[in-house]
Amino acid sequence: MAATVENGIEVRPLTGSIGAAIRGAQLGDLSDAQFSVIHRAFLDRCMLTFPEQHLDGADLTAFAQRWGVIMQTPMLNYLDGYPGILRVFNRGKAASPTEYWHPDSAYLERPPAISILAAQELPKVGGDTMFCNQYAAYEALSEGMQNYLSGLRAKFSGAKMAKRTGHEGEIPFTYHPIVRTHPETGRKALFISNVEMVPHFEGMTEAESHPLLEFLYANSPKPDRSYRHIWQPGDVVMWDNRCTMHYAVHDHGDESKRVMYRVTIAGDRPA
Repeated sequence: MAATVENGIEVRPLTGSIGAAIRGAQLGDLSDAQFSVIHRAFLDRCMLTFPEQHLDGADLTAFAQRWGVIMQTPMLNYLDGYPGILRVFNRGKAASPTEYWHPDSAYLERPPAISILAAQELPKVGGDTMFCNQYAAYEALSEGMQNYLSGLRAKFSGAKMAKRTGHEGEIPFTYHPIVRTHPETGRKALFISNVEMVPHFEGMTEAESHPLLEFLYANSPKPDRSYRHIWQPGDVVMWDNRCTMHYAVHDHGDESKRVMYRVTIAGDRPA
């Protein structure tokens, strides 16, 4: 678990199970060799932090394009001049759409593989973001439960996002496997969210589904497989939605400034 340095890039694990801090990189101007180091660290640690970057829209776009196709999610509006960069700001605790454990936009047929946040303005204290390792959540299950979940799909709903954005019309949803195999690592991860986002298993009623869904959800973010990021000016944080969940803590007051730029990278259909 010691820090390593390769091609001028330091990789320092943040916890025993998830996360690494990356130093020595200028994210808007990486060499291929430096990106290779960061890419390996990302697949190994599931989420990364990059202190003191202070990225603008152009540098954030350049970095994001290294990872794949920048996507735009229905029901959201993006930054002028930078399609794909979402300005995330403090809407107040009652209107916060992300104060629960979740992967991003899982209701889409092809949810985002990666999400990246670049801090722009921060409150004096609070507004942390928490992450948990969903490989570890799956591996902690008994062999019997793993076998039962194999091939089982659940409904992933966009109801919470529709409510927050005032979306009218049909609420988007799709069915995904509860256990997904990461397309790059080949490892299995538990793919879950709360019962508002994942209301039932395919072919089952909500009443039949809820006890198991609630168990799987509560079993995921245990302390030994979680990390809490305390934001600092200029921070960039990225996470892998295919093997993590995250939780945006709203403890900084309804009037405080908290502005982030967010980019998501297109992913495959979970399998």
